Amino acid sequence: MTIDEIRDNFALLDDWDDRYRYVIELGRMLDPMPEAEHSTANKVQGCASQVWLSRQVDRGDAGKTRLKYLGDSDAHIVRGLIAILLSLYSGRTPEQILATDAISVFDEFGFRDHLTPQRSNGLRAMVERIRSDAREALAGAA
Repeated sequence: MTIDEIRDNFALLDDWDDRYRYVIELGRMLDPMPEAEHSTANKVQGCASQVWLSRQVDRGDAGKTRLKYLGDSDAHIVRGLIAILLSLYSGRTPEQILATDAISVFDEFGFRDHLTPQRSNGLRAMVERIRSDAREALAGAA
């Protein structure tokens, strides 16, 4: 699902209970993460819930590096936040990742007022992890 589809669906939902249910449903649609990927290296630090982000570097079309992700969490809402995050970042080039402000997208959806401080910190930790991967991929390509 694209971020534009998520944005359109979110706009149809006025009630935050419905929006939370939608976020949880997005989390259920995440591609499964193999158990072996639930490793210490893939664990995102700074999250109240358990969160894993597994990165795959794809050097496909014309040598363009793209970062692809799988994500998982032990919390339903957080799995949904991961799904939104991956719709923004997974399959993108490092340059595209660094040019995308995920926090402003989450603010646009209204999450700033509807996430606990711990979840907001966890979201920022996930974004920073992906942005760090993008910076690392760019440095490796230089």
